[in-house]
Amino acid sequence: MSFDLILFGGTGDLTWRKLMPALFQAWRHGKLPEGGRIIAVARDERSDDAYRAFIRDRFVEVDSAKRPHDDEFARFAELLHYRRMDLALPEHYAGLKAAIDARGADTVVLFLATSPHLFPQICKQLGDVGLNGPKVRVVLEKPLGHDLKSARQINREVRAAFSETQALRIDHYLGKPAVQNLMALRFGNALFEPLWRRECIANIQITLAEDLGVGTRGDFYDRTGALRDMIQNHALQLLTMVAMEPPISGDADAIRDEKLKVLRSLKPFSAEAIARDVVRGQYRAGNAKGQAVPAYLEEANVPADSRCETFVALRTEIQNWRWAGVPFYLRTGKRLAARDAQIVVNFRPTPHSIFPGMNQPNKLVINLQPEDGLKLHLLAAKGARQHEALSPVSLDLDFDKAFAQDRVGGYERLLLDALAGKLNLFVRSDEQEQAWHWVEPILEAWKADHAGPRPYTSGTWGPAAASALVARDGHTWIEEQ
Repeated sequence: MSFDLILFGGTGDLTWRKLMPALFQAWRHGKLPEGGRIIAVARDERSDDAYRAFIRDRFVEVDSAKRPHDDEFARFAELLHYRRMDLALPEHYAGLKAAIDARGADTVVLFLATSPHLFPQICKQLGDVGLNGPKVRVVLEKPLGHDLKSARQINREVRAAFSETQALRIDHYLGKPAVQNLMALRFGNALFEPLWRRECIANIQITLAEDLGVGTRGDFYDRTGALRDMIQNHALQLLTMVAMEPPISGDADAIRDEKLKVLRSLKPFSAEAIARDVVRGQYRAGNAKGQAVPAYLEEANVPADSRCETFVALRTEIQNWRWAGVPFYLRTGKRLAARDAQIVVNFRPTPHSIFPGMNQPNKLVINLQPEDGLKLHLLAAKGARQHEALSPVSLDLDFDKAFAQDRVGGYERLLLDALAGKLNLFVRSDEQEQAWHWVEPILEAWKADHAGPRPYTSGTWGPAAASALVARDGHTWIEEQ
């Protein structure tokens, strides 16, 4: 299968930090289809060779295991091309179409790694020149919109040029191997599905924690905040994967239909619930990895009076028969104690323990980063004597060892699926709009809340109120495994 992959925003951070390393890994692993061409599009005037040198220099910032050797990069770079485009000029789109038509690739994927406010303009221009035929797909990077109204507007304008099956809204967390194995664990095995319900599960926690601050992205982040940046998309998508009913098939729309049902079943927020069940915070100066770090308000390009949240923790429930009464806790933040992304399924304790000591419940931990994997925490006796105290043990499902030759990263998987036209891991517009609909009451309440976010010290796990949020239900956050 020959392909043309066009990267709009070809010199931006997303392209050289995420997309190019992912494409290189796909090429290195022999998974990138033969006959491919990668065209980077940006405003600068530069040659193909100059662009290749630009990307080669950026690879020094990639993890050493994922950096190409000189001879590897030379061969990979043969796929890379550069095209100068002013996204406001129709003639530049016509020129791009002519270049694509002249080659006649089997598949054309247009990846919009630009600011989302440019999506409608780009899609309209692509449609106007006819670069939206049946072999063309467009990939839209998050965040899609700033609120429900803007998300709907973007979707309307995208749909005017591309069908729903052509528009691929990307959420790279869905491409993580551990998330894919969560589906396999539930729907490919008979062990867990009978336990996956309110009678057996006490609570579910989703944590997306970063130990870094906003860095040089202060201006962007201050207009976005943790709720829009992480909860509305990544955290809610993970929640749907955990909580959805078994789909009738592995078809993309069958899976996305079930995810949408979960989003529609989320308990809506009242003003009282927001005050009680949502915690927002903003980091202050502290220590990270033994180094003093500044407060959010001291970061570059952040207003001195900013009320932007860098931390969110919330409690919600899913109002259906499977999950009624089970609390779901979502948490994300910058400058926390560790870089850690995980889903923790806490099972209920046994109804009666015949062993002395604490009756510690079982739990399933799905680790997403820094490394991915699944770990089932059980209890076992140390010796042969009956009725002795039990000790915790874990069953580590090490997919890296089992499938070492077949493991791919999130962006690598999603880019390959975009080229192959597999839609299972991409977000449908109605899912995305329903997620905005659910978080919008929180955004509106915060506009009228003059108290602002609660402070927390960098290098901790956020405001004390986040711990109190789960303690009210008799639970604690699971922070280390």
